[in-house]
Amino acid sequence: MQRKVLFISTIAIFSRFNLSFMRWFREQGWQVDYVSDGVMQIPDCDNQYAIPIKRSPYNVKNIKAYKELREILKNNYDIIHCHTPMGGILGRLVAKNTGTRARVIYTAHGFHFCKGAPLISWLLYYPMEKYFAKYTDILITINEEDYGNAKRKLSSCKDIRKIDGVGVDLLKFYPRGLDEKMILRDKLGYKKSDFILTNVAEINKNKNQLMLIKALPALKKNIPTLKVLFIGNDNYSSIRRKLETLVKKLQVEDIVSFLGYRNDVENFTAISDIAFSASIREGLPVNIIEAMACGVPIVCKKNRGHDSLIENGKTGLLFLNHAEMVDGILRVYNSKPFAEMMCKNAIKESKKFSRELIVEKMAEIYKRCM
Repeated sequence: MQRKVLFISTIAIFSRFNLSFMRWFREQGWQVDYVSDGVMQIPDCDNQYAIPIKRSPYNVKNIKAYKELREILKNNYDIIHCHTPMGGILGRLVAKNTGTRARVIYTAHGFHFCKGAPLISWLLYYPMEKYFAKYTDILITINEEDYGNAKRKLSSCKDIRKIDGVGVDLLKFYPRGLDEKMILRDKLGYKKSDFILTNVAEINKNKNQLMLIKALPALKKNIPTLKVLFIGNDNYSSIRRKLETLVKKLQVEDIVSFLGYRNDVENFTAISDIAFSASIREGLPVNIIEAMACGVPIVCKKNRGHDSLIENGKTGLLFLNHAEMVDGILRVYNSKPFAEMMCKNAIKESKKFSRELIVEKMAEIYKRCM
């Protein structure tokens, strides 16, 4: 009988983080299914199920998602791999209440309860994670802070691991020579003289694009050829509209582009002069690792995910506030030798996050479940 694995996440686009693991299962002869809110074309997937998993625990649509997930679990899976907070909660709740024989894995891509998190996050998410830990066969964390918290606070799960993220395709994200960069710039509509700052992230409050936009008048004054590219889903259209309104108010429309979701992120990363992130909370951000692998200078806000990747002043620059953010961007702009030094170190550091290494480590975990 063919063995089966089910992946669960809140949104379908999250499947891109699981593609390598899904391919590994297919290579072992497994049936691979995916559950999320909405569907998209996913390679190495046998069946996709769209159920209304919502990010907020208070959304009543999660009740419907729970009921539909119960029906899906009648397919008798051998392994259930949950991702994202609500995907993890619903997946484990249904597994518990149906008495499934499946082994349940949950990857925490950044606990909402963490150092500096608001009290509401601790009051809401910590009790839920603590309760469901005992119904988790293997809990996977992706940074040191979460691993420590899991060991201390979620010890009812007896098997807690740390894996360095989901892996990056180093054949796709790699340092480009100057000629190749200029060809790419011309193809994408940018000049050699443009100073390009990219923010690859979904448009939402946590990704905090607002912080950068507020600084653009000062940056534009000091960097005459500045171009700022926001690349990522804008499912929260109200937030994007607010950002666009502020861009117009600050009169920086000529330097800002909202490009939405792109399938060619590697090209935009490769032509960048700075890869930027002001995220409030991160697990282990793939976009930053991709920029490191491409040899692009990084300027990002201090948080547990960025702190796990960046050694300040050596592989990138970390900032705490508006002034440090502006200073960091201008430091990269004004000192090419300093930027090149950080890039060289970052390229070397990125090797340990290669997709092949991460798949190898995850394969060992999956084998334990077999």
